[in-house]
Amino acid sequence: MGYDEVIKYLGDFGRYQRQIYFLLCLPAISCAFHKLAGVFLLARPNFRCILPFEDVNATYESFPQQQWNLTYPYDPLTGKWQMCEYYNRDYTDDYLNGSTINATIDTKECENFAYERTRYESSAVTEWNLVCSRSLLSATSDSLFMLGVLLGSIVFGQLSDKYGRKPIFFASLVMQEVFGVLAGIAPEYFTYTVSRMIVGATTSGVFLVAYVIAMEMVGQSYRLFAGVACQMFFSVGFMLTAGFAYFIRDWRWLQIGLTLPGLLFMCYHSIIPESARWLLSKGRKTEAIAVIDKAAEINDVNIPQLVYDNLMEETNGSDAMKVSSGSNERTPSIFDLMHYPNLRRKTLLIFFDWFVNSGTYYGLSWNTNNLGGNVLLNFVLSGAVEIPAYSFLLLTLNKWGRRSILSGCMLTAGVSLILTIIVPSDMNWLIIVLAMAGKLAITSSYGTIYLFSTEQFPTVVRNVGLGASSMVARIGGILAPYLNLLGQFWRPLPLLICGALALLGGLLSLMLPETLNKSLPETMEDGEKFGRKQRSSDGRDSNNEDGEELTTMITKHNGKIISCT
Repeated sequence: MGYDEVIKYLGDFGRYQRQIYFLLCLPAISCAFHKLAGVFLLARPNFRCILPFEDVNATYESFPQQQWNLTYPYDPLTGKWQMCEYYNRDYTDDYLNGSTINATIDTKECENFAYERTRYESSAVTEWNLVCSRSLLSATSDSLFMLGVLLGSIVFGQLSDKYGRKPIFFASLVMQEVFGVLAGIAPEYFTYTVSRMIVGATTSGVFLVAYVIAMEMVGQSYRLFAGVACQMFFSVGFMLTAGFAYFIRDWRWLQIGLTLPGLLFMCYHSIIPESARWLLSKGRKTEAIAVIDKAAEINDVNIPQLVYDNLMEETNGSDAMKVSSGSNERTPSIFDLMHYPNLRRKTLLIFFDWFVNSGTYYGLSWNTNNLGGNVLLNFVLSGAVEIPAYSFLLLTLNKWGRRSILSGCMLTAGVSLILTIIVPSDMNWLIIVLAMAGKLAITSSYGTIYLFSTEQFPTVVRNVGLGASSMVARIGGILAPYLNLLGQFWRPLPLLICGALALLGGLLSLMLPETLNKSLPETMEDGEKFGRKQRSSDGRDSNNEDGEELTTMITKHNGKIISCT
């Protein structure tokens, strides 16, 4: 008898679970602060080159507009002045007044820059001149932050399985506070970027570990709601980030201001319990019973002593997912999914969907500065559309099916984003509307892919498959900053690329089998047969017909059958 039997008496979502669940969802807000802060920390305002005859402290507005054509090259393709170089001329008063003409037409690269201060008092970009030839450093900083998220999900995930959810949650929280403040006082780019990368890693330790604790205490009937609702807290943090940026216009104080709220979660130490499921998996039955007793007391329920007497130590997740070959056991790997054609095809399709969803989600979230109009309003709207996106999932996932929602949302996102290239330049509001429609749709598909992938992979390699999918998703997030950098050359380009990828992903998703109300595949053989079309004796295509041929094929692989132990 395992923890699921205890849930029958505690209730799937009793008062105790609701209280702890709410407290564990709040850290998602602070993690959103850190993940979205780069939009403002690395904001690139309008700038111009400081010319040789100007004072080094010259302002953006100090140079007369009518003299720009005499000093800066103009690019008719983009309709913008080239602010990274200036005409190498003799800037006499007569020349600047237009009285004389200088025949020299070569240009020279800028060394000093003046920035517009109306939107941002300062940013890391303006402080360290991360523009022109150094603009790649700005994208690299955000990219390394996402690399930290990837590494954190691996490291802290392993540590939480070994040492427990609770200690890793608080260790990550302490690291997040320390390096979050360090990023705010960093004296130069390298220290700032490394600190932000470590903060990115801790978001996995804080948010994902808290999410696991919350989900492990919720019963089956509420897991869909609990999983989706937790993401809404992240969306709230998304929108609140703009509020901090509105009141704090200096990037250093903004970084520190977004970090300090995490200190509030330190008081959780005496409130948040260790996961009873994890305690049972480690054979710590007495501690698990103490957690269960407290939950029963708050839920005002009685658990029969027989349940405690028969409470078995649950098998450790890593042990339960071993692949057996006769009498030998080995840990499954991603290569097991690549041995068989149908599983390989489904796995690659799922990987591509994760890559596209993550890249498009973060690409759109970080692209609000390139949309035009009010930057803060665009940012708030980008976060606000996530609430109806997740609400849509709650209402439809168990009715319309996973595949139709995933494919439909990705196709909607793709079409919306591609349409932005045909919008006239004087209708910027329509570009914003289409971008937000694309963000809403991709948020829904991103929420769907979590559940859909879980139901596609066989039990024996489910954790491995989800872990590999998450890693592929992080690659999309790592590349997203470089994608947005292209918007400096042509504003619609990031939207066009995201739209094309989402459209392709939506079409390819139709090749995946529907999982709603279907039995989940347990063994590798089940996974290979699931959704595999075979020709029946009457000539019609059918799914999961006679599996004799498949069984033979799997058996021939090293002469062994892979199954769940």
